[in-house]
Amino acid sequence: MAKPVHAAIGDVWITCVFCKGDLFRDREVKLNSTGMELFKFGWANESATGLICWNCGYVHLFANKDVELYKVRKGEI
Repeated sequence: MAKPVHAAIGDVWITCVFCKGDLFRDREVKLNSTGMELFKFGWANESATGLICWNCGYVHLFANKDVELYKVRKGEI
């Protein structure tokens, strides 16, 4: 099971745009393009960081590689 994380870009903490929650599940998301898929080069597409709100499930995508993830301490959930 995914573990919750806090996320920030620089000194700005990320919160959910829908519910204002600050806990997320993270995953890599491929930004597929039709041309690359057509020629079987889907593996070479760019990736983004997907942050899925732990509270409401809203998906946030960040192509910015500066997203930093921080483990949640026990008892914080």
